[in-house]
Amino acid sequence: MAKTRACYVRFWTRIYQYFVRLYRCLHRFCSVTLKSLFIKKEEEHIPSAESIFHKEKIVPLGHVLKDKSLPIETRAQAAYRIGLLTFTGGPTAGKFAAEYMNEVAHLLQAHKTPPKIKILLLKSVACWCYLNPVNQKRAKNLQFIPILTGLFYYSSESTTKSDINNNLLVKFWTCYVLSVMTCNNLSCIQELKNCSPLKYQLQTLASEDWSGWPENFAEVLYFLIGFHRY
Repeated sequence: MAKTRACYVRFWTRIYQYFVRLYRCLHRFCSVTLKSLFIKKEEEHIPSAESIFHKEKIVPLGHVLKDKSLPIETRAQAAYRIGLLTFTGGPTAGKFAAEYMNEVAHLLQAHKTPPKIKILLLKSVACWCYLNPVNQKRAKNLQFIPILTGLFYYSSESTTKSDINNNLLVKFWTCYVLSVMTCNNLSCIQELKNCSPLKYQLQTLASEDWSGWPENFAEVLYFLIGFHRY
């Protein structure tokens, strides 16, 4: 019994440490990026309450994201900026952004979408869902979980080292986004747990070189889902 209790404590201590590092990772990522996005001149007036929630920024970016006549990179950049705005704007900003996330889902499903574009879209979803159960539920309802897990099974026809590495990076970011989505979200965890091939995909990805990342998020996701118990 004592041995079982000790193992239980070690497991939940490890999960807690993962969440702490997950928070620090996204916080560092957003704080660096947002400096260039939100710096104002000293003489500008103090923003209104509506401005704080970024509605006036999200709406025009949403129009860009939906405009199919624009280059896909321009639309992806708009999605990325929307994600950053929801991260700093709180639940109200997340509500404004929700109507545009269906476009992000469609773009992620396009097989011809280049890896660097997919990464921008994945960053957008990560920011939108981070520590936000409402947006996590919206993402689940928009079928983001099968869309994201589908990225694990995509393989490029190219055999060049750069293309292989870029596609691997997409899978790394997918692990990160799914880790964010499953944070304190039992319904997402259950759906992922029912995806049995995912266990072996995560085992393979966990064995890759995660140098430069704060965590091996394939391993983090593996533990969050509970695959280590089977």
